[in-house]
Amino acid sequence: MKTLLKTLQLSFVAMFVLFAVGCNNDDDDNGGPTDPPVEDLSIYETAVASADLTILVEALERTGLDQTLNNPGTFTVFAPTNDAFTAAGVSLDDFTNEELTNLLLNHVLGTEVMSGDLTTTYVNTLASGPEENEISLFVNTDGGVTFNGAASPVADGLDIEASNGIIHLIDAPLAIPSVVDHALANPEFTTLVAALSRFEDQYTGLLDSDTASPYTIFAPTNQAFQDLLTALGASSLDDIDNETLEAVLTYHVILMANVQSSGIPVDTDVATANGETLSFTTEDGVQVIDGTATPANVVVADVQAGNGVIHAIDKVLLPEAIADAVGLGRMTIADVAQAAGFTSLLAAAERAELSEVLDDPATDITVFAPTNDAFAAFLSANGFASVDDVPVPVLQNLLLNHAVSGRVLSTDLTTGYTTSLATVPNEDMDNLSLYVSTAAGVTINGVSNVNTSAAGETFDIETDNGVIHVVDAVIGFPTVVDFAQADPNFSTLVDALVSVEDQAGYIATLIKPWGGDGSSAPFTVFAPTNDAFADLLTELGAGSLEDIPSSTVIETLAYHVIGNNNVRSDDLVAGEVSTLGGPITIALGDDVVITDARGRESTVIATDVQAYNGVIHAINTVLLPPAAPAE
Repeated sequence: MKTLLKTLQLSFVAMFVLFAVGCNNDDDDNGGPTDPPVEDLSIYETAVASADLTILVEALERTGLDQTLNNPGTFTVFAPTNDAFTAAGVSLDDFTNEELTNLLLNHVLGTEVMSGDLTTTYVNTLASGPEENEISLFVNTDGGVTFNGAASPVADGLDIEASNGIIHLIDAPLAIPSVVDHALANPEFTTLVAALSRFEDQYTGLLDSDTASPYTIFAPTNQAFQDLLTALGASSLDDIDNETLEAVLTYHVILMANVQSSGIPVDTDVATANGETLSFTTEDGVQVIDGTATPANVVVADVQAGNGVIHAIDKVLLPEAIADAVGLGRMTIADVAQAAGFTSLLAAAERAELSEVLDDPATDITVFAPTNDAFAAFLSANGFASVDDVPVPVLQNLLLNHAVSGRVLSTDLTTGYTTSLATVPNEDMDNLSLYVSTAAGVTINGVSNVNTSAAGETFDIETDNGVIHVVDAVIGFPTVVDFAQADPNFSTLVDALVSVEDQAGYIATLIKPWGGDGSSAPFTVFAPTNDAFADLLTELGAGSLEDIPSSTVIETLAYHVIGNNNVRSDDLVAGEVSTLGGPITIALGDDVVITDARGRESTVIATDVQAYNGVIHAINTVLLPPAAPAE
């Protein structure tokens, strides 16, 4: 690009002052009115008053923009001097009126910007490019001020105030930039320009033209290229052969499309100039997903040129074949499972039609992966010879019960409940809960342990689309009893259930499947915590559960269960509700409060522990039925 540096022999300000002084002297002699100060003139009038802006004035009058810049407004005009037009060899006769209008508008901002407010950044001019998008102007204040790398302010030519804006005199006209012009102007793209220069004839010339425009360019920054060279163990671009570099560069270009960030296609593969595809996500800013599955972030969007748009990205995009060849290819959950010999998991995923999920680069999940031995034990315990004997819907939901959304590393695991991707068989398809205990290692639902390394740390396996934790047992569908047994906060409740199992058979009942065998499942259980039971013993003057008659324990436990209903917190309604042991009254407010038959209140302190045959809500007071023990 050409840079024109020419100092004006006589600045506009000096000329205007001399002109004004001469006129003022005449007026003073005659007692007439004085000339208006500079700031009382419009931008157009100020230009007319300067002998050094006659070419600009001619252009404004020819296109009708003289009226625009004579009207009230808040414009900033980067005004090329006559010398600027002459030195650049620009003749107004070379342009149609439409072309000239857009050229002039490329020198105009819609806001007032003083020189002290100029910073290194992109601003939008009033010129328009493809699809009427405003053309970007690159302002660089590093070591002086330049515009699009092509023009600089002239001496004493900044901050000329007018009634409708600001004028900055510049030493070169600002042509409508191509995508190459923008790349050349921004020092953050010097490595990209160096890479393109190796193919000057094929690509630099192409991208500087309209042959296949408009173009959408994802432009890696210098740091992005340096990160790639470091990953490859290369010292410079010279270490990358022409064929590879050409394939990589064309992978960053979309032909015949001016795709601004607001129009980025999501969940759609987009063909690039080398024939391969990119995909995009906008969940965490605009990200571009290439053959490595590690997304590139768009760090500067919508740099609009006359023949396309540039989005600066923080990573060099690699086609899948090249990424694989240099050892930077995708390693999805499926890839890692295959490499680690998780044959049973992969076979189960294939039969359950979940293989694509494990291999999808856009997936972001955490998988608790059973070993082959864990699968063998599960199949044997349930009378299956192989995964092929497990019904597909059951197998699919079973595998989903081993997965949670997002990346959950060992450092993120804490004791408590999370939600798996498996669902229960109701209309809302509510997701099953998982109970994670970190009290001694990491245990899921009290039945499956996460394998640990020799150092005793939870063993994380990170992949491009998630995290794997290896577990030693298949995680079955938990019942409400399973959760009560897994969570130590309900140990007294479990003791109570066990103590009357011979008479009442509650455990046998509460493990029955949803709507199966004529049971009352699904169940809604209001589960008292250990502290709630301790408070009850104190209230009754009892030393332990053994001091309470079995019949009372049986009646009390039934009083905490709603049969044939999976009532989650969103489904709770105020008023009287029937349990298996009698009516309770629910009040909704900041807290859910349950009143029992004796007028005692209990607050729900944890909600929606979703089992496969019902839901648990933890409460802080044991509810007593009408036939409660005497105080």
